Amino acid sequence: MTRILVTNDDGVFSEGIKLLAEALEPLGEVTVVAPDREQSASGHSLTLHRPLRIRQLEERTYSVDGTPTDCVNLAIAWLLKDNPPDLVVSGINFGCNLGEDVTYSGTVSATFEATLLGVPSVALSQEVSEHFSFEPAARVAHTVVQKLLEAKLPPDLLLNINIPSAPISGVSLTKLGRRTYSQSVVEKRDPRGRRYFWLAGTPEWTAEDGTDIHAIGEGRVSITPLHLDLTDYRGLESYDWLTDKLRGLADTT
Repeated sequence: MTRILVTNDDGVFSEGIKLLAEALEPLGEVTVVAPDREQSASGHSLTLHRPLRIRQLEERTYSVDGTPTDCVNLAIAWLLKDNPPDLVVSGINFGCNLGEDVTYSGTVSATFEATLLGVPSVALSQEVSEHFSFEPAARVAHTVVQKLLEAKLPPDLLLNINIPSAPISGVSLTKLGRRTYSQSVVEKRDPRGRRYFWLAGTPEWTAEDGTDIHAIGEGRVSITPLHLDLTDYRGLESYDWLTDKLRGLADTT
């Protein structure tokens, strides 16, 4: 039997994860393991400074008082260790995860963890606009996962998929665009006079052809293959001057 692990960063009670699980039910045995509360922008973080608690809510539905990464780790290494999932699907996220957002995203980081544990994975995010619905993203999820399960998946498969809120005009295989933030820090004071801070930021977009950002702007579903090897292979050649200058560090004693 095909087994699918579903998780997210918006929390186990979010509308997106409920529709995602329902859309995938015809394709295999779906187990939901998700945070007990919103964990947006939690990144690829593990909880190591306190114990984690897992609670069963329904048959094959569990909440964890931790991050999306914790959820995937607990599910694969403990809850489903005797019958590991064939695929991990994370989402449907409330809002896109484009460009540099993938480094902050709990939704995408859940798939990072799956990949590290040798399970193929897919992250799904829905663009938000007035009167938007998760329904199109749920339909996309069903179709994509169905096609993936028909193929022999490499264990390091990691797809980041974003669905536009406008009527879908097609599908594009894309690279990550540039979505950076003009960061600002807002200082406040609490009733006791102590300072606290809010981190805020205004997104700046670069909608270059071939990017996920451009595809969403054109009303197309964006599928971006990702991998966890962060090595700058061009740098291995262009920074060789540095090793020449550091030859004196060799132990000559």
